[in-house]
Amino acid sequence: MIKIMNSIPDIIKKKSVLFYFFIMITGFGFAQSKTKIEIGTIDSISSKILNEKRKIWIHLPKSAQNKGFAKQKYPVVYLLDAEGHFSSVVGIIEELSEVNGNTNCPEMIVVGITNTNRNRDLTPTHSEIDLPFVPKQLSEQSGGGEKFVEFLEKELIPYIDSKYPTAPYKTLIGHSFGGLTTINILTNHTHLFNSYVAIDPSMWWDHQKFLAETTKKLTGKNLSNISLFMAAANTMDDSMNIIKVRKDTTVFTRHIRSILDLNDFFNTDKNSHLNYGYQYYKDDSHGSVPLIATYDAIRFIFQFNQLKLSIPDQINFNKAVFTKIEKHFDNVSKHLGYKVNVPENLVNAYGYQSLGKKDMDLAGYLFQLNVTNYPQSPNVYDSLGDFYEANGDKKNAIANYEKVLSLDKDFPETKTKLNKLK
Repeated sequence: MIKIMNSIPDIIKKKSVLFYFFIMITGFGFAQSKTKIEIGTIDSISSKILNEKRKIWIHLPKSAQNKGFAKQKYPVVYLLDAEGHFSSVVGIIEELSEVNGNTNCPEMIVVGITNTNRNRDLTPTHSEIDLPFVPKQLSEQSGGGEKFVEFLEKELIPYIDSKYPTAPYKTLIGHSFGGLTTINILTNHTHLFNSYVAIDPSMWWDHQKFLAETTKKLTGKNLSNISLFMAAANTMDDSMNIIKVRKDTTVFTRHIRSILDLNDFFNTDKNSHLNYGYQYYKDDSHGSVPLIATYDAIRFIFQFNQLKLSIPDQINFNKAVFTKIEKHFDNVSKHLGYKVNVPENLVNAYGYQSLGKKDMDLAGYLFQLNVTNYPQSPNVYDSLGDFYEANGDKKNAIANYEKVLSLDKDFPETKTKLNKLK
């Protein structure tokens, strides 16, 4: 096991079960540079479809950088308007998936898509001049949305899948025109993503013709296994409220009225089987709503991912508790559409907790399970070697320590333990 302490016998003698619990929920700490904190890297792709080079911002979970652990694959969040939202979305996902043992969502890769011509790419259809929202210049640039979707489907997503450790599950997040694009892809390219987040989408687009076409196309469409969270900001003046605005006909309330109309449609179209969530944010403007809406959207879409264990369950861990954990990850696998094993570090932590309690049957089961699930991880063989050493099985302890070094000759402490046994 990659650990802070020196040897398993010392841990067993000196540390309480409660200590194991806090080590488990706090993890191994963040990888940091002495000079800066990095949340991502800049990549780029040359697009033949768009005839230009596009910068892509990439965030990988910290576990992807853990040396000694098995390589994992992660769901991917594709984020529009990365310039404005990348840091906040990365922070929310890290907080909900990594910090303090949180499992409110999976650890995920974030792909931030920066803009070159936002008016072109994030408008799905051409719109004539529509003052005050669509002046002449915007009208002339508009309508490149379908080509942008083609870029996503045929170039960007395959590129990301080829270069990064991606799992099949994909989420799209967009705000304003990005929300408009999100609804367009949900409607016309439904299975390009598994879940969608449309934050205060510009459904007023093209004199609300796009809204009318959207509801027409979605009527009766099968959206099972698809999730959508839609958010509406308060874009009304103080004389209006959510009830009064529905009767208003001025151009300035068309934005929120269009979102309310689309929400009404989703609420009445029960035959689609869409997993749909919606929230109106009375105290947030069009500009401030993305932060809180993204948080709520991630919680809604991935509510199945949260592993709920009581403190007694975690402290008084036993086989029945682990059976509950295994069933939980079977359910996660069902929702994500691919097999998700119980995480290596979680099984490892409970294995050492069981070893400390002298529950050798459970400890052996857990360490062997990690070897089965993560056969390329040096860590799992090191832990299994520790188990055999604690049981006085020198032969199997040596065999597992040697396996560690065959995978990683510099794995921490293993050489010392092996030389001691030999």
